[in-house]
Amino acid sequence: MHQDDAGKPLLALEPMTEEDGEAICEWRYPSPYERFKWPEWERMKKNGLEFADADIRSRQYLAVRETEGGELVGYAQLFPMEGVVRLGMGLRPDRCDRGWGTLLTRMLVREALRRQPGAEVDLEVEQWNKRAIRVYEKTGFKRTDQYSRRAAHGTVNLYVMVWQGRR
Repeated sequence: MHQDDAGKPLLALEPMTEEDGEAICEWRYPSPYERFKWPEWERMKKNGLEFADADIRSRQYLAVRETEGGELVGYAQLFPMEGVVRLGMGLRPDRCDRGWGTLLTRMLVREALRRQPGAEVDLEVEQWNKRAIRVYEKTGFKRTDQYSRRAAHGTVNLYVMVWQGRR
């Protein structure tokens, strides 16, 4: 959990439920972030995609909740690779631009290192997404590579950013 200035926890990471996954698929972001929507829940379930698959959901995904009231405000993915944990995350659209990205990113780094001590922690970010890049740089990530790959919303240009050990 992460705390505010008074020591009160703000956010908590918990196992993601099927209901959480269904809710996340309904989130819609304003331009230019609208490309980050998930497919419809029924399609995800039918095709066993990402957190619609119970096994993948339990191994890789977490729900992000406000500690006061337990409201779902985001999700996180910790994707294990050989010697690396790759982070993925998203906040509910009405919770963006509140400074929570920094809190969430720090929490995820700690969780990744708890799960796989000594692993490199990295993430991918689309190069146009300056808001996310600022958050990641603020939390100790540095750009180490760039490439293009196919994504659900087309070909994307990505930076790989690696956590440099600051907390």
